[in-house]
Amino acid sequence: MQRFMAQLKTHLQLDFANYEELHQWSVDRPELFWAQVWDFTEIQSSRRWDTVLADADQFPGAQWFSGAALNFAENLLRNRSDKTALISRLENGTRTTTSYRELYQQVAECAAALRNLGVVSGDRVAGFMPNVPETIVAMLATASIGAIWSSCSPDFGINGVMDRFGQIEPVVLFACDGYFYNGKTIDSLPRLAEICEKIDSIKTLVIVPIVRAKPTVALIPQATFWSDFLLAENTPELIFEQLPFNHPLVIMYSSGTTGVPKCIVHSAGGSLLQHLKEQQLHTDLQSDDVLFFYTTCGWMMWNWLISGLASQATLVLYDGSPFYPNTNALMDMAEREKISIFGGGAKYISALEKADVVPRETHKLDHLKAILSTGSPLSQESFRYVYRDIKSDICLASISGGTDILSCFVLGNPSLPVWEGEIQTCGLGMAVEIWDDSGRAITEQKGELVCTRPFPSAPIYFWNDPDNQKYLAAYFETYPGVWAQGDYAEITAHGGVIIHGRSDAILNPGGVRIGTAEIYRQVEKLNEIVDSICIGQDWDDDVRVVLFVVLRDGIDLDETLKNHIRKTIRSETTPRHVPTKIIAVPAIPRTISGKIVELAVRNIVHNKAVNNVDAMANPEALHFFSNLAELQE
Repeated sequence: MQRFMAQLKTHLQLDFANYEELHQWSVDRPELFWAQVWDFTEIQSSRRWDTVLADADQFPGAQWFSGAALNFAENLLRNRSDKTALISRLENGTRTTTSYRELYQQVAECAAALRNLGVVSGDRVAGFMPNVPETIVAMLATASIGAIWSSCSPDFGINGVMDRFGQIEPVVLFACDGYFYNGKTIDSLPRLAEICEKIDSIKTLVIVPIVRAKPTVALIPQATFWSDFLLAENTPELIFEQLPFNHPLVIMYSSGTTGVPKCIVHSAGGSLLQHLKEQQLHTDLQSDDVLFFYTTCGWMMWNWLISGLASQATLVLYDGSPFYPNTNALMDMAEREKISIFGGGAKYISALEKADVVPRETHKLDHLKAILSTGSPLSQESFRYVYRDIKSDICLASISGGTDILSCFVLGNPSLPVWEGEIQTCGLGMAVEIWDDSGRAITEQKGELVCTRPFPSAPIYFWNDPDNQKYLAAYFETYPGVWAQGDYAEITAHGGVIIHGRSDAILNPGGVRIGTAEIYRQVEKLNEIVDSICIGQDWDDDVRVVLFVVLRDGIDLDETLKNHIRKTIRSETTPRHVPTKIIAVPAIPRTISGKIVELAVRNIVHNKAVNNVDAMANPEALHFFSNLAELQE
């Protein structure tokens, strides 16, 4: 961040006194700012742009870097040395390494094979894959051609896959024969046969053996093995198609728990530029860093993680349960692999604390300089835990954005202080504000998180949305010309941000708006509770707050504990936050990426249908919330 500010001083004679001034300039002069990011991060392109930003008053509709020609994969494969690019670890103990030279060669072999199949720019290539090197190779090979990549993790059910890949009609599908999770081996082959049968567009299925040396695939006519598919002999030179800045790179999907998932198309240039800004400036990622994020290939953070190759860092990939064979699994890996930037979900950090894990006493984490947390708001208690029990000299960066933008609106900054319970800052170039109900910008008050000006990583369009109706309805319906993210948030006196929950899950008892995260922050303090979910139930022409909790083994939800929960919530919030009903359940339903599904639970409680349960990791957990006698009184 400081080197970037020095570049601005040298190139533009701009001398900012602090980050606040820099951020304000970055949103006031986006054409200057993003051009400087391009140069600072050394984006590789065969043709420089004619215009950085055209139609800046159109949102959506602004045009970025018109005239530029580049390739996403070329930027990630700029290093072709023997330096380690990927360290891959599976839950069963398998460990492999891939150098940048080897990665380049494998991408060349995969791209040549795709070209031999007739794959061209604009075709869709899909991955039903775990987080392994072959997935990255397939993605980069796809991008090198200008085809469009889309992936989801192999724990999706048939309907979940159909709802996603069925919409985009891929011509090639990369898949594994199975995967390991929580001590179990899960077989993917039966689902692969059904997927290929139902999606006519798939002409070739490339199977990567994970759990067997040579799976039996005779019943899948489209199937070939990874080793047979690659063009490993007389491999032609890898050609990076030079494409416009806004050429489509990946298709991501909305959660799909309340309807058919939206297919969100992201650009190669916008994703690359935004990721490099976030990683090099906001995370201080450098070529000697070892970057890890606990993610599946269905979560946007997988795409964010692999962009770390553009900074020539070493990436650590892990596939499996974060708590197998024990709660120290990922901390053991962080120590062994000398991880310097460690990322995971807020729920993971909370679970470590609940399990009484104290890495500071058991692990040497000398290389660790940053911990990134996302997926849900990070509680104040978790901030304290990280600095007390993991490492005191560290930058803890809670970050928030989403699949919608394949990046962050608010995130960390290594040159700013960390304030307990707060995301450090708004991202450079992101005109983030909090608006009240009348559309007025506010600070130190809760409201809607919006972005008032265009940014390069906004989706270029939704798939099968020719008139942009779905796109406009998703982000611009509330405030025309202004992006509404759907987060209920607050800008603090420090310039930090607190996310209080999703806007569509806001509780409204007595007409007072309450973010669910405000309640979760208090509940997470209680050792008796390992997980929770909170909804508003319609009752007597009002809304009452209902809290469902998962208790530690051996703990009963008696009146004493209920009163303790209520007292804890009331002492740090308001009487309105205190749940009317507190009910114990065996499990909390979550999406496959680990997010709780408040809307689905609310629908079940109100006897409404929940569609697309295949998007959930544990749909059976929804049954615990149906027809509860306690909610009828």
